Amino acid sequence: MDDRILAADISKDEVELDRSLRPKKLDEFVGQEQIKENLSIFIRAARARGEVLDHLLLCGPPGLGKTTLAYIVSTELGVSLKTTSGPALERAGDLAAILTNLDPHDVLFIDEIHRLNRAVEEILYPGLEDFELDIVIGKGPSARSLRLEIPPFTLVGATTRTGLITSPLRDRFGINCRLDYYEAEELAQIIDRSAKLIKVQIEADGALEIAKRSRGTPRIANRLLKRVRDYSEIESDGKITAALAAEALNLFEVDEVGLDKLDQRILTTLIRKFNGAPVGLNTLAVALGEEPGTIEDVYEPFLVQLGFLQRTPRGRIATERAYNHLGITLSETKTPQKPLF
Repeated sequence: MDDRILAADISKDEVELDRSLRPKKLDEFVGQEQIKENLSIFIRAARARGEVLDHLLLCGPPGLGKTTLAYIVSTELGVSLKTTSGPALERAGDLAAILTNLDPHDVLFIDEIHRLNRAVEEILYPGLEDFELDIVIGKGPSARSLRLEIPPFTLVGATTRTGLITSPLRDRFGINCRLDYYEAEELAQIIDRSAKLIKVQIEADGALEIAKRSRGTPRIANRLLKRVRDYSEIESDGKITAALAAEALNLFEVDEVGLDKLDQRILTTLIRKFNGAPVGLNTLAVALGEEPGTIEDVYEPFLVQLGFLQRTPRGRIATERAYNHLGITLSETKTPQKPLF
């Protein structure tokens, strides 16, 4: 079984299926109640005044619904949505081409906005404030600046790394929303809705069993639902119960709190290989044969949230809760003292 079952790339068919499972309106979106209430007020106020919605920054770990909310905002506003990503905007001309082709009040969604090229970011500033672009034509003494008017629009930026967004860009967002991990009961509602859309029979306790192992993340919940569906169709009658879901997820090496094989390797490496001492991120990555960014962005946030991992100035350490979960006693990791003679 692949250690990265929860973070692996998925096929084009699965991407399309994931899109089909996304809610289309705010009242269909489960969880994030405070964000939903605030967005509903802001959207209705903007529509009543006939103005564009303030620029919106969505922050939070991957898979919590930032892209889905961008689509919902455009639907609720009754306008079109144009999508791109920070790394895709390499030159100022790339951004200018997108902005000049927007219709009034359209929504522009930039994923991974913290990875915007700095030169492109500076061109964006007057576009966000005054809906104008300053383009430099030519080079050297003959260069001249041309100011282009662009239609008023709403920028929706999504990021998993808020700290990497520069202050000038962050300050230009009028609405800032941080998405949090979901409770198991909320994920169970999402799983039940998705099961109906893909025509899978699932019992309430079966949905809750999958939800408990979904790392508080809707994207993972839907992915695990599809894997459990595959198992139920081959090994059972196609109906998902709690017992069947637990059996399937145990086979896929996803334990009762959502840790997969790599999560457990991270913790056991900290405990057994380094005797519970603090370990630097790069050292841990080498020991695991993984990229530091993958560990830091994909795995660590959930382990920290569960209280299994602690980041300290000296490095990463596994907590007592991690020892208890893995069934390892502190005495097992103590290095025996060498005799003096």
